[in-house]
Amino acid sequence: MNQSIKDFLEEKVSVYNGPNFIELDPISIPHRFQKKQDIEIAGFFAAILAWGQRKTILNKCSELLVRMDNAPHDFLVNHVESDLKVFLDFKHRTFNEIDTLYFIHFLSWFYRHQGSLELAFLIGQTGAIDSMESILTQFQRYFFSLEDAPSRTKKHISSPVTRSACKRINMYLRWMVRQDEQGVDFGIWKQISPAQLICPCDLHVDRVGRKLGLITRKQTDWGTALELTQVLRSFDPLDPVKYDFALFGLGVEEKF
Repeated sequence: MNQSIKDFLEEKVSVYNGPNFIELDPISIPHRFQKKQDIEIAGFFAAILAWGQRKTILNKCSELLVRMDNAPHDFLVNHVESDLKVFLDFKHRTFNEIDTLYFIHFLSWFYRHQGSLELAFLIGQTGAIDSMESILTQFQRYFFSLEDAPSRTKKHISSPVTRSACKRINMYLRWMVRQDEQGVDFGIWKQISPAQLICPCDLHVDRVGRKLGLITRKQTDWGTALELTQVLRSFDPLDPVKYDFALFGLGVEEKF
C-alpha cells in the first residue's frame, strides 16, 4: 500500500464527500424524495441516464419524473395504459421511447410484486467479497427476462459478461448501499456490503487512477474496474468506493 497516495485520497474524500457534492450531481435527483421506493426508482433512472453533460442529465431526469407526476412509485404501480402516451417523445442521447417504456414496464411489474428494487440485485449475491460480477450479471438477465424485452434496450444496463466497466450501475449501487455521516449516499440497502462494491470507472476516475498509478491496464473495462477497486480495498477494505469521491472530484473539479 502506498501510504502517501492513501493519505492524499483520504484528504480529497473529506473535501468532496459532503452536501455540496449533491447539487450538481445526478444523485441530486433521488435526494428530492423521502419514500424508499421513490429514491430507488429516481436513482435508478438518474444513474442509467447519467452520461453526457451533468446539466443535461439533471434536466432529462427532471423531465422524466414530471411525466410520472413526481411520484414514481405511485405512478409505476397505479398507471393505466393511456398514461404512457406522455413518454412517446422522451429521449436522452440513445435512450429513446422504446427503452423508456420497457424500463417502466419492468419496474411496474416488479414493484407490483416486490417492495424494494434491492431484491432484484440479490439473485446473484453469494456473500463473498467478489460477488459483484455475479450480482450484476444476474440482475441484467433478470431485468430483461420479460418476454417482450426489446433487444436494443439491453445496451442500457451493462453486464460484466460483455467486459463492460458497468460504471452507471456501479454508481447506482454506491448510492443505495454506502452509508456514512456525510449525507450523500443513501445506504438504504442492507443486504449488499459496501466492501463488495466496485468503483464506478468513468473517464475522469480512469484518468486520475492512471495518473496516480492505481490502474495499469491499457483499456477501460470490467477488469480495469476490478483492478482499481482491489487497490482501493487495500486502502480501506470495508469501504473502498468512498474514494470515488476523491478520484471524481480530482478529475472534474481540479482537472488533475
